Amino acid sequence: MTAAIIDGKAFAAKVRAQVAAHVAKLTADSGIVPGLAVVLVGEDPASQVYVRSKGKQTVEAGMASFEHKLPAETPEVELLALVRRLNADPAVHGILVQLPLPAHINADLVINAIDPAKDVDGFHISNVGLLGTGQKAMVPCTPLGCLMLLRDRLGKLAGLDAVVIGRSNIVGKPMAQLLLADSCTVTIAHSRTRDLPGLCRRADIVIAAVGRPEMVTGDWIKPGATVIDVGINRIERDGKEKLVGDVDFASAVQVAGAITPVPGGVGPMTIACLLANTLTACCRANGLPEPAGLTA
Repeated sequence: MTAAIIDGKAFAAKVRAQVAAHVAKLTADSGIVPGLAVVLVGEDPASQVYVRSKGKQTVEAGMASFEHKLPAETPEVELLALVRRLNADPAVHGILVQLPLPAHINADLVINAIDPAKDVDGFHISNVGLLGTGQKAMVPCTPLGCLMLLRDRLGKLAGLDAVVIGRSNIVGKPMAQLLLADSCTVTIAHSRTRDLPGLCRRADIVIAAVGRPEMVTGDWIKPGATVIDVGINRIERDGKEKLVGDVDFASAVQVAGAITPVPGGVGPMTIACLLANTLTACCRANGLPEPAGLTA
């Protein structure tokens, strides 16, 4: 058996088209233009590429893009002052401070200074608490994208056995909360889990978000299971740099029922869901109906 390939790039394009259509109608009907502010501190090359891509896709979706690029030595107090200004700006519906921040800045302090209603990354402690208690929250983009891919592939997830490998605040923990909310039976696994391969072999859904190249091999996968690979790792193979996930794709694709590739799987969904979250935040701020199919 060879698994069906879950095309995250194509699905993300569909999500962006949905967002753009809703934004166009919103703007035509009310004159409201959703706005996303992205703050980048420092010169990290990967972050710069990511911020450029976010800005480009924001504009393509018909939204307003506000980019704030600050030098790496920017004092924490200045960054917090900028966040306060963005919180008060009615043209800004979503705020994202690009991580990682320079070592002299307390990332938790900055994230929790963002208005929770504008926290389109879903990292504010208030949104974490709301998600954990099953209330309306801004949901982290990568887990939201994974959930959309799973729902599209499997339909209703109720009763399915899911293993999330990784316990980060950015992916692992919120992913588990989202799966619980869809009535899955969820296990969060990590580096100290005993018999991790045996645990995975019982799962209908495996989410790999541990940051270890090709750790999950085909003999860990239950035949027919759905595998979502969140990992993005750069390795050297045959003298060339290669991008691989946390799943050994070559062996897992022979066993799974469906699998996301790396690249082209979960990655494109993250920015698509950032746009969806910005639209959702805009609708909530203006007391308008939320876009169907673009939230958890």
